[in-house]
Amino acid sequence: MTMYITREVSKLWKKICMETAVEWKLFKEKWKLLLAGLICQYFHGLAARGVHYLHRPGPTLQDIGFMILPELGKERGHVSENTFAVIFFSFILWSFHPFVYHNKRFYTVLIWRRVLAFLVASQALRIITFYSTQLPGPNYHCREGSELARLPRPDNILEVLLLNFPRGVFYGCGDLIFSSHMIFTLVFVLTYQKYGSKRFIKMLAWVTAVIQSLLIIASRKHYTVDIVVAWYTVNLVVFFVDKKLPEMPERTGVSQPLLPMNVKGKDSKSMEEQHKLLNGSSADSADWRQRIPLNGKHLENGGHTLPEATMNGST
Repeated sequence: MTMYITREVSKLWKKICMETAVEWKLFKEKWKLLLAGLICQYFHGLAARGVHYLHRPGPTLQDIGFMILPELGKERGHVSENTFAVIFFSFILWSFHPFVYHNKRFYTVLIWRRVLAFLVASQALRIITFYSTQLPGPNYHCREGSELARLPRPDNILEVLLLNFPRGVFYGCGDLIFSSHMIFTLVFVLTYQKYGSKRFIKMLAWVTAVIQSLLIIASRKHYTVDIVVAWYTVNLVVFFVDKKLPEMPERTGVSQPLLPMNVKGKDSKSMEEQHKLLNGSSADSADWRQRIPLNGKHLENGGHTLPEATMNGST
């Protein structure tokens, strides 16, 4: 039993190392795009912080969602945040699962490149809308009489640039149309819909997105219009941005051998074992040939799948 566990751990470690080598090569090519996407996340937070200075509390607007859904109250307002946290961290774990599991349909670096592109495009539209018109926030800390409803003039620029983290992030006002939580939720769900493999999880993800929408309204964190606009805007953004991005190569059964094809004997056997580690299948050498997609789109890496032969000394 101990030997079996040791052998499986050794296989898992080799797989993680090989996958890391492949992803690192991609990361060195795409790091500027990934960094730009992360910087845009900061600027989105900075814009949301800035609009809080413009927020003026007032009577809560008439809203059909508020009439239909009972108010959760301050004590249960965390339910929507907990649901969002489950969605957020579940997607992160799924995006890194190729490092552990054999079912490898995508490259993690390329998935996050697309996700950040979807987020940046959606957040840019969001910044334009909530700066165009500031609505009185329906959240409890944004209502008249709350100390957080109006922000005093900042004492220095650092107070703005540092976003008063984390308090300023969780207790913002004025950045309403449309919901940032729904941007992340829908981008994650749409990405899994395209690149995920479990039909049940896809259905569960959409149901969770609907529940998240209702919880946000019931928590009075957004008006119903913020949720409705998010649903059609994010779907349209993902649809059009995805068409502009290069198509990702399909990894199932596409991986190339980790060692040169002219090796024989033990080296050839080792090559086959390493291929199995990466793909979880016992495909013969005919399956190791590159397959060019016939969908008419160009791939992320110049029209062909990314070679995974990073362990044989080639670069």
